[in-house]
Amino acid sequence: MAKLIGRKSQTTELDEIMKSDAPEFVVIFGRRRIGKTYLINQYYDDKFTFKHTGLASKDKNEQLKNFGESLRRYGSSLCPDPKDWMEAFALLRTLLENKKSKGKKVVFIDELPYMSTPKSNLITALEHFWNDYGNTQNDLVLIICGSATSWIVKNIIKNKGGLHNRITRRIYLHPFTVSECKEFFDYKNIIIGDKDILECYMIMGGVPYYLSLMQRGKSLAQNVDQMFFKRQGKLYGEFDELYSSLFDESSTYIKVIEAIGQKNKGLSRKEIIKATGLPDGGTLTKILNDLDNCDFIRKYLSLNNKERNSIYQLTDFYSLFYLKFIKKYGTTDKEFWTLQLGTTIHNAWAGYAFEQFCLQHVNCIEKALGISGVQTRVSCWQSQKSENGAQIDLVISRADGIVNVCEMKFWNTKFTINKKYHAELMNKIETFRTEAKCKQPIHLVMVTTYGIVQNEYSSIAQCEVTMEDFLA
Repeated sequence: MAKLIGRKSQTTELDEIMKSDAPEFVVIFGRRRIGKTYLINQYYDDKFTFKHTGLASKDKNEQLKNFGESLRRYGSSLCPDPKDWMEAFALLRTLLENKKSKGKKVVFIDELPYMSTPKSNLITALEHFWNDYGNTQNDLVLIICGSATSWIVKNIIKNKGGLHNRITRRIYLHPFTVSECKEFFDYKNIIIGDKDILECYMIMGGVPYYLSLMQRGKSLAQNVDQMFFKRQGKLYGEFDELYSSLFDESSTYIKVIEAIGQKNKGLSRKEIIKATGLPDGGTLTKILNDLDNCDFIRKYLSLNNKERNSIYQLTDFYSLFYLKFIKKYGTTDKEFWTLQLGTTIHNAWAGYAFEQFCLQHVNCIEKALGISGVQTRVSCWQSQKSENGAQIDLVISRADGIVNVCEMKFWNTKFTINKKYHAELMNKIETFRTEAKCKQPIHLVMVTTYGIVQNEYSSIAQCEVTMEDFLA
């Protein structure tokens, strides 16, 4: 069995499931390419009582024929192709009843949303299978999986019919953290510098499939050119496929993503409505919730915690990179990304992407500050005096009476706080203190790649967090 990188909490929960003395109905969900199927196959070493995978873009008859083939593969040798899903699950029940097992009987149905074709009554049949049979079998583990997250949530997790409150476990797979990406590269014997690991994360996020396409012996820039900018590269068409795999009416979701991605700081709900032309109502709320639940955006509360001031910010690194570069410049056989290194375009993108990286790894910052055990509240703040007023992207308000304001700088060497920047920082802190009416001590935290140069101005920073703290 191949090594599982990360996924410690998920494997712990799977351990608990296998020790459970009750029937388990488990839902595994998460974005495309995140490793859902890989996790289950590796954990169970591909040893299932029954396993089936739905077919993409096939009709009901083809789905049922495929299900019949799976039944025969796992022991129902004379089983005919089922005529409908009620018969299909009845045949599955017969297969399980005839299987002798000392331990758990594990049934894994992958890509369930593919199987739910129009008027197929798949959900009704699944409801009947679980409620009439599965729910009474203490040795049964039913695992269903699918990338169409909105479908899974609507039809399974938030089902208002026969499956209401029947799910015993929900396992959502997030992207890898940056330290898990480092572990992945070490396991694959891909030699890459720590700064390049950060930049790789800022391009691809922690999506395991994207990382698996990295080739040994090539620089990060060479890999990015081959994967993203080469004509018919390995990730050609990935953007549209990613959203269509997750959401119905994916074009509307993409419209929202493109609107939010126009501004680094993100958009308010009112601004999203203006930019997209979508009506203000339940549909937009669902889209924003779906995108948030799938780690594409985050709802970022302002310091005063007022809902109307909430900002929606695009946080999916691949989508950010796609909109900034791939969509704008297209594919080419030239070494596009390699030629961008060190340019103003590259540096501006890297600075913003690093800020987003830090916001997604606040737990690492808190650990480096020694406040992991302190209750904290994370927010942003912007001066209301003008559109271009002072802004702090990360404010950590601590229960021990300290407020950390964080400045993030992605730099090739140690960062130098000069006289001009020192004055800007002083002004920002004092403006924040006055406008936010902050009475607690304010500690400036410099979050950089290699730390800061010690000089006459560096003492303004109470604490430093460096690249090593994220990769530890």
